[in-house]
Amino acid sequence: MSEREDHWNAVYGARAEAALTWFEDAPEMSIDLIRSAGVTADARVIDVGGGASRLVDALLDDGFSQITVLDLSAQALRVSQERLGKRAGRVHWVAGDITLWLPDGAYDLWHDRAVFHFLTDPEDRAAYLRALRQALRPGGVAVIGTFALDGPETCSGLPVVRYAPETLAQVFGDGFEPVSSRAHRHRTPMGRMQSFVFCTFRRR
Repeated sequence: MSEREDHWNAVYGARAEAALTWFEDAPEMSIDLIRSAGVTADARVIDVGGGASRLVDALLDDGFSQITVLDLSAQALRVSQERLGKRAGRVHWVAGDITLWLPDGAYDLWHDRAVFHFLTDPEDRAAYLRALRQALRPGGVAVIGTFALDGPETCSGLPVVRYAPETLAQVFGDGFEPVSSRAHRHRTPMGRMQSFVFCTFRRR
């Protein structure tokens, strides 16, 4: 088990889901962007860093039937599986590191609200983008949420990289057409506000 796995398993093992700073009872921004992208319920979807996120619940409620949730922490995935009960059997769960993951086919939608801003090493970012290019079909949509320029500098004891829409588009490069960007203020369970930016890209 890697240090990163150890770290995130410890985070999820130490606190209840609703006490985690990134907890959202309803991931309204993500769902709104997915719906706005025109992705239909038969699309093949992957939520990167989805762990204990309730996006998978919302996608199932919307009728999506081909959902993969990938997370570094098996503990985080168990939180979602236990919450979903029998519905968990309708989801493909992957415990793994996105920088090492080999896609198992083409996806129509890639969602990430949890991973990219933690990749402070340029080699890790390059590996992430390689996986994204391999996994997302031409014309497919990537919805990426990161801390904004006025967002926190650390999260769960780890440094993060903060982005503006323009810098995120530069990192993603010519292979991805920027479609939209939105600012988002997330209220943590402790009542603090965190600034995010959500960008939608279309694979060229």
